[in-house]
Amino acid sequence: MKNFNLKNLSIITVLSALIISFSIYLFTKDSKEVSLNSNDFFFNEPIQESENSKIVIHIAGEVNSPGILYLDNNSRIADAISAANGTTDIADINKINLAYELRDGQKIYIPSIYDDDTSEYITDTPGKNVLDSSSSSQTDTININTATQSELESLPGIGKSTANKIIDYRTTNGKFKTIEDIMKVSRNWRKQI
Repeated sequence: MKNFNLKNLSIITVLSALIISFSIYLFTKDSKEVSLNSNDFFFNEPIQESENSKIVIHIAGEVNSPGILYLDNNSRIADAISAANGTTDIADINKINLAYELRDGQKIYIPSIYDDDTSEYITDTPGKNVLDSSSSSQTDTININTATQSELESLPGIGKSTANKIIDYRTTNGKFKTIEDIMKVSRNWRKQI
């Protein structure tokens, strides 16, 4: 039992000494030192940019390094020119708005002093002969039961004669009920030949 009390007394003495030493330190330290606050216990990790904070543009024309650029959101044409290592000696930046805010997927053309004013300097389109599912140039669907002759003729492989035969069949037999019904028009054509 004496060992146990002696151990407890030793632990209490050491803890008391630590508390007293720490208290003396706090009261005697220079008040000009920086004190700890709650923010000192957090690590400031660098903020990682999300994928949406970048835009991709294509810059062409009178810049020193034309091509694809990865820029921050809210970038301007001036930022794109800077990222493309500036303009060439024959660039005409007076024809474009350097403060224009860019959007993802745009193509920027920096004109030369020899370009006419009819050139398109900023485009969102993919270009000629490039498939684009969002393009409005795709053929809209046509209802074969209500389509006019000219609408039917706009379909690939349908001419004036075939369009007339579809309308005649529809007038005589009523609306097409299934996709296979169009084959009946084809059979009727063969009978007429």
